[in-house]
Amino acid sequence: MSEDMSSPDDIARLKQAKELEPLCEAWSEYASARAALRETIPLLSDSDPSMRALAAEEAASLTETLSNHISTRFPSLVLPRSRTAHLGALLELKPGVGGDEAALFAADLLRVYARFAGSVGRKWQTAVLGAGSMTDTGGVKEVTLEVRGAGAYDALRWESGVHRVQRVPATESNGRVHTSTVACLVLPLVEEDASHGEDELFSMDDVRVEVMRARGAGGQHVNKTESAVRLTHVPTGITVSMQDERSQHQNRRRAFQVLRSRLLDQKITRDIADRRAARRSLVRTVDRSEKIRTYNYAQERVTDHRIGLSIMNLSSFLEGEALQVFLDGLQRRADEEAMEELMGDMEKS
Repeated sequence: MSEDMSSPDDIARLKQAKELEPLCEAWSEYASARAALRETIPLLSDSDPSMRALAAEEAASLTETLSNHISTRFPSLVLPRSRTAHLGALLELKPGVGGDEAALFAADLLRVYARFAGSVGRKWQTAVLGAGSMTDTGGVKEVTLEVRGAGAYDALRWESGVHRVQRVPATESNGRVHTSTVACLVLPLVEEDASHGEDELFSMDDVRVEVMRARGAGGQHVNKTESAVRLTHVPTGITVSMQDERSQHQNRRRAFQVLRSRLLDQKITRDIADRRAARRSLVRTVDRSEKIRTYNYAQERVTDHRIGLSIMNLSSFLEGEALQVFLDGLQRRADEEAMEELMGDMEKS
């Protein structure tokens, strides 16, 4: 009978070594490129013009390699996997300054996010919840877009904040540019059958449930039955009302789903604040009152103020195509901040 020569400690060390292989390989490539760049720099002042040209070309290539490792490869290998990578998203859009024009732009943004979610290669499922009442001009007073699919929350969370639009309204006879705003709040979508275990977000004892007759269109069924549901989470004061569905059971289910999403959003934001209290925090990027992006129709320009990035193709953005450019830039900034924090913690230890 053969004896197993591998102890639990040996197996753990082998597993750890296997996990570190990609990082060791990346570091080896980085160190090699850095050494090669140091050897190349003196050649940039060589008396031979052809040698200088070759050295300049080599230095540019090596610099790009080093930059790519720092900005992309190391963060992907070192940073922990997102704890919310499996979650979908709820996007709540609320018109602000600008009246009907703000409501119109809220409808525009709703279409942008729906197109982005359903684009080729992504194919997240979407549904409009709590659309509220439409304006006479085709805008929306308040709307929530449900986006189902892994990675939706992590991708779209950067859209939280105030979106500002500058354009001439169709009803403006003098051609004056009006400025309007729409507030966007992105929440993690919690599936109703998700098991939270010890991380349960609320106790039913803390939730006040009220039923009432639904308002607005819907015919006799709506007027004669108490199908609308309003939840109040007493400890936080969060309230959720739902009347879109035909039955009280369906509205209750939807309302609890939104309540879980809002409570999880609070928990995530609180965890971020706790981890980054001593330095510039990611919380700033989800500040509900902060202007994050401006859409200038006259100049065909979209500018994200958090990363100072502008694209001169507003039409592409409205089709849902150019949104990814901003999301990628914001994710890179978040990764860089996380790397700085990680390196700072390593220096302290």
